[in-house]
Amino acid sequence: MATVSVVASPTAASADPLTRVPALNAAEPNQVQGLKVTQGYGFATLAWTHVDGATDYQIERTPVDADDVPTGNSVITGLWRPNRQVNNESPTFADAGFNPGLRFQWRVRARIGTAEQPYSTPVSGTTQGSWGNPDAPGESLRTQWETTQGAQYTSDVNEYAYTAAIDELSDRMRVVEIGRTILNRPINMMVFGHPTPPATPEAIAATSPVLINCNVHGNEPGDREACLILARQLAFSQDPGTIDVLTNSTVLIVPTINGDGRAANTRGNNAGQDLNRDYSLVRQPETLAFVKMLQEYRPVAGYDGHEYGNSGTGDLPMLPPRHQNVAREIFDESMNMIEGHMYEQGATDGWWACPYGCTGASVGLGEETILRNTLGLKNVVNSLLELRSSGGATRPDEGNTSNNRRRKGYSALWTFTQFLDYHRANHSAIRQARGEAIKLQSGNTGRIVFRGSHEVPAHPAPHPGETPPPVDAPRQELILDNAPCAYRLTEEQYNGERTDGAVGHRTTVAQRLAAHGWRVVKVGDGYFVPLTQPERGLIPLLLDGTGVERLVAGERVYPTVTGRHNGPLRVSGFTCVSGANVNGPVNVQPGAALVASGSSFNGPITAAGSAGLFMSGNTVHGPIQVANVTDAVSLINNRVNGPVNLVGNRAGGNAPFVAANTVQGPLNCAQNTRVPTNLELSNSVAGPRSGQCAGL
Repeated sequence: MATVSVVASPTAASADPLTRVPALNAAEPNQVQGLKVTQGYGFATLAWTHVDGATDYQIERTPVDADDVPTGNSVITGLWRPNRQVNNESPTFADAGFNPGLRFQWRVRARIGTAEQPYSTPVSGTTQGSWGNPDAPGESLRTQWETTQGAQYTSDVNEYAYTAAIDELSDRMRVVEIGRTILNRPINMMVFGHPTPPATPEAIAATSPVLINCNVHGNEPGDREACLILARQLAFSQDPGTIDVLTNSTVLIVPTINGDGRAANTRGNNAGQDLNRDYSLVRQPETLAFVKMLQEYRPVAGYDGHEYGNSGTGDLPMLPPRHQNVAREIFDESMNMIEGHMYEQGATDGWWACPYGCTGASVGLGEETILRNTLGLKNVVNSLLELRSSGGATRPDEGNTSNNRRRKGYSALWTFTQFLDYHRANHSAIRQARGEAIKLQSGNTGRIVFRGSHEVPAHPAPHPGETPPPVDAPRQELILDNAPCAYRLTEEQYNGERTDGAVGHRTTVAQRLAAHGWRVVKVGDGYFVPLTQPERGLIPLLLDGTGVERLVAGERVYPTVTGRHNGPLRVSGFTCVSGANVNGPVNVQPGAALVASGSSFNGPITAAGSAGLFMSGNTVHGPIQVANVTDAVSLINNRVNGPVNLVGNRAGGNAPFVAANTVQGPLNCAQNTRVPTNLELSNSVAGPRSGQCAGL
């Protein structure tokens, strides 16, 4: 796996000109040899030669002055165990918790059983200070957490002032308000690009952006502090890796979605809602704003920051989107990011990354309301990050609150930096996984699982942690083998008043589905939500009566045209075509809607003044003419032997989807209310592309 660095490379303590290393004597039996200390931001990586038979290792740290004279007591700060890394024959440990910029001496000793072996020869070095030249504008900015050395977390007022100062001093960063909390605190997102970030959400989406969500539970702020430091690095670093990341993509950072909970130090928001159980239902203003942002900016990869109260687990438990409706390509690439990159880099730098649930706890399941699962169902390669909230046996010096907070914050900074490295090095693979997932989901093929998880097997020995997360297989009654074509909602279900949101901020089902970006068509007295959409795996979880945490129990609508159909097809009302062979022209009448998937059409398709046209995975021998459609237009992954024209479509104010099609003829789009989008999935067009579709 290629590794790149987004921040300046760490420095080895042994290269420090002030290092004092005693003259070497002959090694004692089982004495650790080859100790090397490399400085990172907020941590020091210790590496040494494995001692045969060693059960574990103790890491000792001593504060020293410039002459390496101790200025305080020696403390055991770490315990290395073989289950913490994938290559335990080359042990490493990320020592952390100290205040950056201080000087220490380190020693390591093996234990065989409980018998302590001789310490290594000591190595001394000065740790790196907080990132940024204190004399350089912008780089000199510091958060409240940094200036108090972890004694205080950054307040909302300090966060707003800090991010506003970065925005003012750096052309690379722009602060965008994506919404407001119940108590009217702004929910800000920092947008980074080089030399400047793109100007609009549509332009940002075209760069395949990457997203970090830093703090949803108000009493878990460690990741948020890391995000604020990372923001300073992205805004001012001259490191080539940083410049490359921001030149070729856009970085989105949401420091605090739950500002009310952070101010009150509570898990939930001001209404008491755990927001990480609301990303699908979007009952709260905070989650509604976040989901709207997702559909506008379309990130391709993400990380979601939390803290975990189990002190016996790894430093950095991680987990991919596991819900079984998540496309396999998204799940596999997310697993590759964790096991193929984070585990490997963790072993290099000394951090213990393991799967969330690696202690055997019943956590990390498939609830679609949790952000990692919601993101996966939205075709985003992503992972949960859980900072171990207390040191536990492997970090025994964290009874000191500030030590504990510093270790958490800087371990999160390491993770987010590695995430950007992974995105940079695997940009093409991430985009490919996303594209395949969108095509698969839009085709509406395969069963629907209402609750259940992809399995995360134990990493091949040696592996991080002791056990994999629970299997969480779906129960038979929560599997729908025969997926419908669409769900029909009544006027009351769609636009009726709801009582399940925060008082003063309640929204209808219509508003929530719009926030998700789902296309809906009104035909007669019903509202139809087709499953031939990019987020097909999430739609039934909210709209089917079997859904575990549904919004409404919609009516399942199944295909009405299958098999062979000879002669013209005149569509009036709402019509589903699936697995059909239609020999003749198709005309979608005004006010009607056609949903077609996996079918062959031998003749032209015309929709004029219709309510909607959804086509996915079809072959069309003839032209497609779409004009003045009122509610929705979606053409995804079709093969069209003829011209395609989209003219004057209102499409409910949404951009028509024209993505991943093969068109043997011209593609023309004109006078549509919104410019059509290809969802970053280019069309193959044999003829000219013109008008609003010239770039698709």
